[in-house]
Amino acid sequence: MHRDGLLRILGRYLERHPDELVSVDHVRQFVRVHEDCFERSCREGHITGSAWIVSPDHRRVLLHHHAKLDKWLQLGGHSDGDPDPFRVALREAREESGMARFREPSGEVVPTPLDVDVHRIPERGADPAHLHLDVRYLLVAAPGQELVRTGESKDLRWIPAGEISSLTREESVLRLARKAVPRLRDGVVRPVEDAL
Repeated sequence: MHRDGLLRILGRYLERHPDELVSVDHVRQFVRVHEDCFERSCREGHITGSAWIVSPDHRRVLLHHHAKLDKWLQLGGHSDGDPDPFRVALREAREESGMARFREPSGEVVPTPLDVDVHRIPERGADPAHLHLDVRYLLVAAPGQELVRTGESKDLRWIPAGEISSLTREESVLRLARKAVPRLRDGVVRPVEDAL
């Protein structure tokens, strides 16, 4: 079953974050019930992947002002059929930042997510309101890369870690900032290409 890999990833995540049982179990149940959970055609909601990207010196975070949602958020997007949320997060990081090279700090062959979040996307045009079940990963940008803003962003910029709360009060974004600190401190950073 193409959903088994994600269910295993969520199980590993829950081992690290047993206090998040209720929210993670919601995602697991959704994945079990919806065979098409990786497709936008799953109208109730779908799996997405996103990346919390930090600068090479770990002092800044890359955020974009999302054009449709009008909020400062981490980079990420739809799975579009890909059942590997890490691959989705990496693809979205590359597409939305213009950067190509990242490192992943877990040291794991199949990285454990930094965070799992469920949030409601409001109705827009022909698309009804629905859920994004977002599997989020930590990436460290390799040095010497230029940012390239796409049409999905009103703005794209490196934000000093201590200034994130001046741009957003979104708890899910602030939670990513808090969770990244111990992962960066304790992680073994390696090039992403080795992880794929």
